[in-house]
Amino acid sequence: MVTKSTKEMHEVIPRETESLGRCVLDAAFRVHSMLGPGLLESAYELCLAYELEKNGIKFIRQLALPVIYDSKKLDGGYRIDLMVDRSIVLEIKSVDELTELHRAQLLTYLRLSRCRLGFLMNFNVLHFKDGLKRLVF
Repeated sequence: MVTKSTKEMHEVIPRETESLGRCVLDAAFRVHSMLGPGLLESAYELCLAYELEKNGIKFIRQLALPVIYDSKKLDGGYRIDLMVDRSIVLEIKSVDELTELHRAQLLTYLRLSRCRLGFLMNFNVLHFKDGLKRLVF
């Protein structure tokens, strides 16, 4: 029986996507530095979108994501907060603590969007790095 290694099953994230991810994180850190914790998710999303636009990074806000069920596309009400360059999914939160449910939500968005890299960003923390999770699907 021949089995593939984990590396063969999941290709490495392309260098361009990793580089873009670093630019996105830089922008998110700037937003958190300017605003701090305590605002609504929508405020952080709006300001992060502004930072991305200012830096010439292509993105889509509130991208509708259908569920494919029985070979039929159904509108399940899912919306990706920000999809960057059709390759990175950003899920923005402003909560006391990230949970496994938040992680599962991002993984679902990655699966449905067919993106491999995602960031779960909780802006309601004193230090942004404490509210940041990187997920690869």
